[in-house]
Amino acid sequence: MRVGIFVACLAVVTGLGYLGLIPAGIGTSNPLWLIALAILISSPISFIVLSRQREAMSEQVGGAVVRTRQRLHANRTMEDDVDDAARADVPAQNGAADAAPQADRDETAAAPAEGSATGATTGGKRG
Repeated sequence: MRVGIFVACLAVVTGLGYLGLIPAGIGTSNPLWLIALAILISSPISFIVLSRQREAMSEQVGGAVVRTRQRLHANRTMEDDVDDAARADVPAQNGAADAAPQADRDETAAAPAEGSATGATTGGKRG
């Protein structure tokens, strides 16, 4: 729409320049003068004419931004709820592990050392 307004202004300015009602420029600057004058005239016209469209687009973009922020906030809080629930379960599991007898822990720690010794007696070959 803005391009259409500019083209219409350029056509009017070119017509006025051709008729001699406005200065045609100095030397070979005629096309640049006419384009600059068309830009100068079309800018306030497009600002006024397109204000309704600009407001509608602003509302659409603003609404999309608000919806995106709400989704991001919902995703963040959902992850926080799951994380908080997982953290609440961790101390209960650690408390059960602390109740295990010390002798059981020593046997499991000694098991890998025995396996490595038997691997060395078989010539170091692993299957």
